[in-house]
Amino acid sequence: MTAGANPGASFSGTIGDTVADSEPWWPTEPRPAGPNLLVVLLDDVGFADFGCYGSSIATPTIDRLAAEGLRYTGFHTTAMCSTTRAALLTGRNHHDVGMGCLANFDSGFPGYRGKIDPQAATLAEILGPAGYGCYLVGKWHATRLTETGPAGPFDGWPLGRGFDRFYGFLDAETDQYSPELVRDNTHIEAPGDHASGYHLTEDLIDQALGFLKGHSATRPDRPWFCMVNPGACHAPHQAPRALIDDYEGLLTNGWDVERSRRLARQIELGIVPAGTVLPPRNPGVGAWADHTPDEQRLFTRLAAAYAAMLDHFDRHLGRLIDWLEASGQLDDTLVLVLSDNGASQEGGPLGFINAMGPFNLVAEPLESKLARLDDIGGPDTHTNFPLGWAMAANTPLKRYKQNTHGGGIRDPLVLRLPRAHGADQAGGLRHPFCHVSDLAPTVLDLLGLPVPDDMTGTSFAPSVADPEVDTGKRTQYFEMFGHRGIWHDGWKAVAWHQPGTAFDDDAWELYHLDIDVNEVVDLAAAQPDRLADLQQRWWAEARANKVLPLDDRFGERFAENAERHTGDRTRYVFWAGMGHLPSDVAPDLRSRSYRITAEVTIPADGAEGVLVAHGDATSGYSLFVRDGRLVHDLNIGGNHQLVTSDRPIPVGRTCTLGFEMRRSPGDGPFPTGVGTVLIDGEPAGSMTTDRIFWLMISWSGLDVGLDRGTTVADYDGSGRHLGPFAFTGDLVKVEVDLALDQEVDHDGAGAAELSRE
Repeated sequence: MTAGANPGASFSGTIGDTVADSEPWWPTEPRPAGPNLLVVLLDDVGFADFGCYGSSIATPTIDRLAAEGLRYTGFHTTAMCSTTRAALLTGRNHHDVGMGCLANFDSGFPGYRGKIDPQAATLAEILGPAGYGCYLVGKWHATRLTETGPAGPFDGWPLGRGFDRFYGFLDAETDQYSPELVRDNTHIEAPGDHASGYHLTEDLIDQALGFLKGHSATRPDRPWFCMVNPGACHAPHQAPRALIDDYEGLLTNGWDVERSRRLARQIELGIVPAGTVLPPRNPGVGAWADHTPDEQRLFTRLAAAYAAMLDHFDRHLGRLIDWLEASGQLDDTLVLVLSDNGASQEGGPLGFINAMGPFNLVAEPLESKLARLDDIGGPDTHTNFPLGWAMAANTPLKRYKQNTHGGGIRDPLVLRLPRAHGADQAGGLRHPFCHVSDLAPTVLDLLGLPVPDDMTGTSFAPSVADPEVDTGKRTQYFEMFGHRGIWHDGWKAVAWHQPGTAFDDDAWELYHLDIDVNEVVDLAAAQPDRLADLQQRWWAEARANKVLPLDDRFGERFAENAERHTGDRTRYVFWAGMGHLPSDVAPDLRSRSYRITAEVTIPADGAEGVLVAHGDATSGYSLFVRDGRLVHDLNIGGNHQLVTSDRPIPVGRTCTLGFEMRRSPGDGPFPTGVGTVLIDGEPAGSMTTDRIFWLMISWSGLDVGLDRGTTVADYDGSGRHLGPFAFTGDLVKVEVDLALDQEVDHDGAGAAELSRE
């Protein structure tokens, strides 16, 4: 017999007529000798919030990693979450890979696609082919939200960008007690709720442990890459009540005292140089002493929820670190802990207990907040702390997340090296300027893997061994919503931009960042030539990195994206069993007329349950059957407006059950309407309301046949908003028809959307 030819490049053996004259071949699989990689990316945590960076918040797990590793004091991010994630994963500037702003919209320009460029490889796409198992738990927010529905497309989801497994959420935020969860490429229900003791943070760590234990069981000879991206400490700030109680007592002295304490501690720790002084309070932040005792009580409780959320995460991160140590893997793992941007300004001057009310023109006066003090951090709240506490979280820096001053872009970075690489560096500080786009090349260097040529970040791996080394980083630009900045050789020029004003009118500031770490001494007037040079450099970097055109529009971009996504669509058909729909792909009922129709069969002995629900306890709507009658709950920021049918639903036959909202034009600022429940298309009860959805429906999505999580309505009257209250009859489908009379305040809607980032 004659041996056959090689059948192709994918097979390097030979195939004859029988096995006797054939030669088998197996491809060589990569088996990297490098360590594991654990990246912990917190959300909206300020520069001073870790204990090891000066905070009074207990973070013993992170502090331990810092004591066994290094703390970087000159680490910078991009001022927002989607953008930092894109830069971290690709080792390139965020505009350059299409994520110039948020994953919420595609502006139609190369730098603003709302999705990571498919030509820009992620760390997972690099490490996977190199032999690593790649796992992600928690927040993604790196693909367009209009592409997060059950039909995808999935090319921008974690599994489409190189991760082997994913468990988490795709949006900017989620409720910690009733999260919108995805496992791999499928939306799933959370495995518990507040009543059962569920909290997303604990669940995420459980899932991370599950992924890594499974990896160890089946691929112990292969390293792994795991990202842990908790919701902490993005709003809503939700944590166990006992922890919130503990921090309320710790924070009663207010943000001015806390800010001073943190600075003193930072100087003592060497995080900032001796002689560093606090800048004036940020615009719009008053002295703590000038607030009334009632305001102080409220603000303290809101800050306590934030602190408890961070403490709570640190405790559960400790479970993961303890297991790595017990399994003998911790000393063979490169660990990074960082935040994606500075603390958030979205809580405004007074904070929120349920932000969904004000987003729909329902005021949240102090009296109503005080009545709900004990609810803060609980399952029916959407809390965020006021500006003063965000300022303290960013101590000693100016401004906040979204801004290109230090408070928005300077963040903590803890790096714990594998024991073989860094035992002698334990507890050290590193002060070089570095940027989140520098992390991927740094990590690859430390893992002993080649850095792709198209990664434009600068590795700062040499600084691990030598705190005085010149990393070669010379220039880094910043831009977010028109706020701009540039660092070059120790100097920084920065401009805060007022949306809607001419960019040429922005006042640029100049700081010698090497000796003025928190931008206190503005040298713009003293050194105009240096400032002019930095401004020219900014424009050059902007042109090279797809930053242009500058765009400070909020509402218009959201409106344009929504219009492009939905087009002329005014009809939605949801068949029973379809699965969960995120808000961004659900029908837009804001400030318009619409009709919901459910086709059902009611058995002779009756039925009950939810036909369709969108939202959660903080805001949304639900159409359901209870006690033989049809009920609709219009929940605007926790204010429930119910209409119940004036007659029983017919039993023993097929019928249609529905709800119609007719928007009233009105002359005032509030959209009003008449809501009517319908049985077989005929009116069966109505209500007149001066509150319909204005800027937001909910950040939680839509379900048919049940209401998952912390429910829109209080179905059993217990006050606990328990679900899922699944429909017990035969539900065929739900149809939603939208009228063309929508009038949305796009600027306000844009601001509301921005608050979820």
